[in-house]
Amino acid sequence: MPKELIATAPRQAALQEYEEHNLEADEIRVRTIFSSPKHGSGLRSFRADTKDYTSPFDRKRGIHHGLPAKPSYPTRLGDMAVGEVIEVGSEVDQWQIGDQVFSHLPIRQTHTLKSRQVKAVPTGMTPEAIVYSDPAGVALCAIQASEIMLGSTVAVFGLGAIGQMAAQQAKLQGARRVFASDPISIRRELAAKHGVDVVIDPIADDAGELIRDETGNAGVDISIEASANYAGMNDAIRSTGYAGRIVSAAYYVGDSSILSLEGEWHRNQLTIVSTRDVNPTLRNAPRWSTERLHAEAFELLREGKLVADGLVHPIVPFEDCVEAYLATDQRPTESIKLGVRHI
Repeated sequence: MPKELIATAPRQAALQEYEEHNLEADEIRVRTIFSSPKHGSGLRSFRADTKDYTSPFDRKRGIHHGLPAKPSYPTRLGDMAVGEVIEVGSEVDQWQIGDQVFSHLPIRQTHTLKSRQVKAVPTGMTPEAIVYSDPAGVALCAIQASEIMLGSTVAVFGLGAIGQMAAQQAKLQGARRVFASDPISIRRELAAKHGVDVVIDPIADDAGELIRDETGNAGVDISIEASANYAGMNDAIRSTGYAGRIVSAAYYVGDSSILSLEGEWHRNQLTIVSTRDVNPTLRNAPRWSTERLHAEAFELLREGKLVADGLVHPIVPFEDCVEAYLATDQRPTESIKLGVRHI
């Protein structure tokens, strides 16, 4: 029987067997080739310990309140998958056996779904690029809010999947010089490979001091904060120039007592903007929607204007995905974006 990756309880994962139902006339069956989870919102759900669970968000009132949520188990894990069509229903005419398709799907060996629920893999586009379309869309939302102009100086804090895409997009948007900060060496190396001008190890160096030195004491015009770490926000505040803008694409968890709104925040009159790609109404709606945002991010990857080479790390075989998924939770410094190879 085929297997799928599931959460059995908060921060516990396992492979579980499942049965595929008989194919209906308008359905297709897909054998997975490659899949990947989200590291941000996916891990928050996996841990089930953030404010979303301890004090759920009331969308009508726009605040968190109420009794703790009770997540149910088992739940499937994963975000996006690329696969090959292996069966088609009698009424399906747009797909043939052997076609490669993709969609937002959990990490499992097969998928049975309506034929309209998948899209064709573009010729020459790698599975790694396809699974990066989600973080690329999140990053694009932040870039659109950043007001980067031709010649801007930009710093990106946090070089996970979203930060890597934000750094590349800042260059596409016209930034003259891009700084990027992350304590993990492989993330810095790959960011430099893909166009970042100056990479910073915030453990070894004071990011604010270094960026001030590199910009003649001016600081950067814009900072993109994608680390989801209060220390990263502190560095953004210290690195951003007078009346500059900080755009946060992150959901912060943990001890907030280290966040400092003293000194630079007050004296430099900074603006901090939060962004979220899946809000019902985006800041620049109605012209832009979540669908348009992610469609554009996908096209940038398809055209090669954004590059995911090396940025799916690590890549593990399906049989090792439980250990690998737990490692993204327990040892996040070992990964950028997990990939699972099924074939």
